[in-house]
Amino acid sequence: MTQRSLVGALLASTLLAGAAQAQDVTLTIESWRNDDLSIWQDQIIPAFEAEHPGIKVNFAPSAPAEYNAVLNSKLDAGSAGDLITCRPFDASLALYEGGKLADLSDIEGMANFSDVAKSGWSTDDGAATYCVPMASVIHGFIYNRDAFAELGLEEPTTVDEFFAVLDAIKEDGSYIPMAMGTNDQWEAATMGYQNIGPNYWKGEEGRQALIEGKASLTDPEWVEPYAQLAKWGDYLGDGFEAQTYPDSQNLFTLGRAAIYPAGSWEISGFNNLADFEMGAFPPPVPAEGDGCYISDHTDIGIGMNAATEHPDAAKTFLNWVASPEFATLYANALPGFFPLSDAAVEIEDPLAQEFASWRQECESTIRSTYQILSRGTPNLENETWNASAQVVKGAESPEDAAARLQEGLSGWYEPQQQ
Repeated sequence: MTQRSLVGALLASTLLAGAAQAQDVTLTIESWRNDDLSIWQDQIIPAFEAEHPGIKVNFAPSAPAEYNAVLNSKLDAGSAGDLITCRPFDASLALYEGGKLADLSDIEGMANFSDVAKSGWSTDDGAATYCVPMASVIHGFIYNRDAFAELGLEEPTTVDEFFAVLDAIKEDGSYIPMAMGTNDQWEAATMGYQNIGPNYWKGEEGRQALIEGKASLTDPEWVEPYAQLAKWGDYLGDGFEAQTYPDSQNLFTLGRAAIYPAGSWEISGFNNLADFEMGAFPPPVPAEGDGCYISDHTDIGIGMNAATEHPDAAKTFLNWVASPEFATLYANALPGFFPLSDAAVEIEDPLAQEFASWRQECESTIRSTYQILSRGTPNLENETWNASAQVVKGAESPEDAAARLQEGLSGWYEPQQQ
């Protein structure tokens, strides 16, 4: 081989190696879903990588209660991942307005979502969408069917029936009636107040009235859910004040507690851990004949770090997330996360099907604190965590908690200052 040929061959091999190296992109996903790690690693990521061999994906979650703070710190430091799992409404809107999330309005896959599906991750005027919608979650109660059968109990439909069931479980003594702690605070708000509350404030009707300043957090429909929560402490077992979210999950899946105030996101994890049959019932209505409302919350989306060094690869992944293939994979890999895309998806898991069936019987709403009302200081979402935990512990009365939240909201939110 001549020297010229050798130089040419070396140059060609260098270029080929460079091209291969250029294709070998690794995308990192930030998320709060730390309990989904194995599902992403074993099912979701392999499906994507099989179709896109030049792109590797690393799922790197944080603890749920720490996610917002950790993510904001990473974004400020320039060390955040390429893809950002998005909480709905204000938290992600603030990231977009701060230049941390890219505008994804023009990616092809966004055509697969309705305006309602996109509303959790769009600007108030709908002009820009900055996260691909992934799924909603539904709130209710998961219970141990074996325990109910053993004690001769039926699913409660009213609040009185609900407490009668709790009393019967407590009197028997074989099980902790309900697994929930107050250590992490968010649990008491998300699976407590936001779970049962819509039946009192009538879902979207009450939520919009609060946003418009036509209702107050001290009105009866907003205080009554706290009055119910104040009774929960008697049924949560010894030491619930120090009980963490994973503690509550373990108490239920180990068969030590009969009922778990739940979000549907628990289903896949519980299926793998519980060795008993599970059932679910929606939040009991205040009185027989009342209409029912469920928190069917636009829960999770995924966006692109505006500072990513791999925007093309990130958009490739996001378009795949927007596809019918992903919707079907995600809904059945993570039963209890209900797709938001227009694609028709058959849900195989019976417990997830039960949750989804409530959409036919009850009116859907989202969590009351998520849109608009947590944009100021004090943050109503975080304050609701604290108030809910304090009420469950008996450290604050329902009326005092509501008054404190109202004072905070009216301190910065103009429609509440009238």
